[in-house]
Amino acid sequence: MQARTTRSRLWLNVLGTLTLGATGIAACAAADRFDMAVDAQHRSSADAARDANDHTAALLRLTGIGPRMHVADVLAGDGYYSEVLGQLVGPQGHVLMINNSSFDKWSDGDRQKRLAGNRLPNVEYQVVDLDHMKLAAGSLDAIVLSKVYHDLYWVDTSGEWPKFDTAGVLDQLAKALKPGGVLLLIDHSAKAGHGSADASTLHRIDEQFARHDFEQRGLRLVAHSDLLRRADDPRDLVSYKPPMLGKTDRFVLVFRKGRQ
Repeated sequence: MQARTTRSRLWLNVLGTLTLGATGIAACAAADRFDMAVDAQHRSSADAARDANDHTAALLRLTGIGPRMHVADVLAGDGYYSEVLGQLVGPQGHVLMINNSSFDKWSDGDRQKRLAGNRLPNVEYQVVDLDHMKLAAGSLDAIVLSKVYHDLYWVDTSGEWPKFDTAGVLDQLAKALKPGGVLLLIDHSAKAGHGSADASTLHRIDEQFARHDFEQRGLRLVAHSDLLRRADDPRDLVSYKPPMLGKTDRFVLVFRKGRQ
């Protein structure tokens, strides 16, 4: 009897080990697809250099974006994130690469190279008026806003940037997400308590202000990352040019839309 009991325990241990091993392998496979999307051979050397500074695979891993999903890269610029997202969602997924006319103008050359020869067949490039994006309700599994959310609060007197209804733009995005859909928000940190006051001058925005902006639209904070934190950033210099270019403190927040 004791021998049979011992053998039974051994088999249970073996089966437990196999189960844990299978789970571990599955977890690694799930994680690896983000690294694979970033490491795709056809991506440019300029993108690879940005990957290291932006921790792109690690941040996208927080979202769980995967095959067959429909995703929007809003104010995508030259489409850096759009290309990686296209790899993640695969041939049966779809990526909306959305610019307005100003963003499109600023990234024209790099964008054309990225999209040339239909090299991103599952990426649909659009130039839209942000006040009228025409996103169908509940049509998106995920939205990415990378270092552009503050621009929704930019008041420009030079004529380079249009005035639009910021609340309306955010409402459109929240409505376009499916229940359970996620929104990845990355932006340059302003000093705490500054709200949107630095959006026009420094191109920065306050993290808690941002969190409230999305939470009041039915999105719940489900993840964050400190990978882009820079304690040496005084947060009082313009984010997009030296000496702070590529060296700003950036917050990373992931929101999920409630299931109805």
